[in-house]
Amino acid sequence: MHILHYLCNTKFNVMKLSEQTSQQIDRFINKIANKFPHNEDTNTLTDIHLRVIQDSGEMLAFDDDDQEITRCVIEDWIDNKDENFYDDIIGILRKTLSRQQEKIDNMGILKPFSFVMENDDQETIAELYVADDDTVIIGGDIMEDLDQDLDDFFANLMKE
Repeated sequence: MHILHYLCNTKFNVMKLSEQTSQQIDRFINKIANKFPHNEDTNTLTDIHLRVIQDSGEMLAFDDDDQEITRCVIEDWIDNKDENFYDDIIGILRKTLSRQQEKIDNMGILKPFSFVMENDDQETIAELYVADDDTVIIGGDIMEDLDQDLDDFFANLMKE
């Protein structure tokens, strides 16, 4: 299995993560994994959509049909007014998913699947974890700046 840790410009470790918060996030991810146990006849086709509500500290997980999988309240996040809150949460969740990669990779979900972070309007704001048959991508949008990279490639090609 190839694991790509593609990290974007997200600031990591800005928000202090208490042991209790770390344990709550781990339990949250474990609950998701337990909802999709590994079996030989895997036929569940879904991505995992995560939402964090800054005012209430709620963290929720949904499937593609917007059915709630699990939720929890992270007390340290209640009424957090930090303007980098979501960037910090994205970094924290990526690290947690990376630590639990073996459990996540063995979930009973057809591959490829991903964990995505959404805003309150259910729009994707970050891909946290993408799993395919033999590749896992943990981190930022691998397509970011692709247009510029292609333009640069073609410009260099034309010079030759």
